[in-house]
Amino acid sequence: MIYKLLFILSWIYIIFGIIGIFSFNDIYSRLLTSSKIDTAALLTIFFALIIKCGFSTMSIKLFLILLFIIITGPVANHIIARSAYLNGIESMKEGKK
Repeated sequence: MIYKLLFILSWIYIIFGIIGIFSFNDIYSRLLTSSKIDTAALLTIFFALIIKCGFSTMSIKLFLILLFIIITGPVANHIIARSAYLNGIESMKEGKK
């Protein structure tokens, strides 16, 4: 039962993330929103799957995949943001739309 609530919570995170991505005009704001929601939704999905599987080798594998995603997700978003910055894409200044 708890894992079903976690799945629903992850979908709520995803829906709010999509709304947040489309509400921002700046590439850096969109990257920030997508990385936060991506991590939050994946955490809840993987915790739901671990709870559903119980303590087994599958739950250990899911936990290892979760650790890998937690480490590589922010690094990938940083690389994308740095690439955008180095290619001259500026952040939106205040007053400009």
